[in-house]
Amino acid sequence: MENIKITDSEFERLVKFMYKTYGIDLGKKRVLIEGRLSKMIAERGFHSYSEYFNMAFNDPSGLETVNLVNKLTTNHTYFMREAQHFDFLRDVMLPHVEKTVLDKDARIWCAASSSGEEPYTIAMIIDEYFGSRKAGWDLRILATDLSTDILAKAKKGTYTAEGIKAVPDSWKKNYFKKNADGTYTVVDKIKSQVIFKQFNLMDEIKYKKPYDIIFCRNVMIYFDAPTKAALIERFYDVMKPGGYFLVGHAESVPKTSRFKFVQPATYQKI
Repeated sequence: MENIKITDSEFERLVKFMYKTYGIDLGKKRVLIEGRLSKMIAERGFHSYSEYFNMAFNDPSGLETVNLVNKLTTNHTYFMREAQHFDFLRDVMLPHVEKTVLDKDARIWCAASSSGEEPYTIAMIIDEYFGSRKAGWDLRILATDLSTDILAKAKKGTYTAEGIKAVPDSWKKNYFKKNADGTYTVVDKIKSQVIFKQFNLMDEIKYKKPYDIIFCRNVMIYFDAPTKAALIERFYDVMKPGGYFLVGHAESVPKTSRFKFVQPATYQKI
């Protein structure tokens, strides 16, 4: 089956749609777009990108545009990625939460949760840090992502042996069960601490209580500078004073932001 080439006008149409709807900048991703969409479009019986876009952009359920996002965004993550953040969570952020959250109802948001490794890692660190002191606390983590496919994988919580190789042996023993096929599944005690939901970061952030900690790592690389700056200010507005905000190590918060720099890729609302 011959791959379908994208025309200049079709490429521009897709770039504008993705930017307006999701804040994702694909202006320099023409090769990636053709590599990920051409075969799929042909297999589904469309003769051009325009035919597919007409269907996808007008799908009243919105499911087809989510399918399009699933195809075009890379969900690459692993346990203990950028481990300095997790050390800082254990040594600084959780002691701060324990001292300042007087009603024992902490708000923690993993805003680009991908296939679950990040929120589950946070949940394991919380469990280990609080131990028997965890009783009476609500320390559940809100984990959101745009991709429904990746959220379904995250909810299952099953990973290959290679996928958990960076996990400490004590965690493998306490927080995973080994399956007959050699894969590992996160135990229910940890799974129950993570609430997975679909969310578009371009939408209004609705919340009942300000957040104590927000992780938004390695997703803003898809956004241009104005989109990223506006999103960071929205995060600031929904955080508690003293709350911590973390981005990926390849990312940074603009100097114009109201966040205070704490250490690389780690910021605080003062």
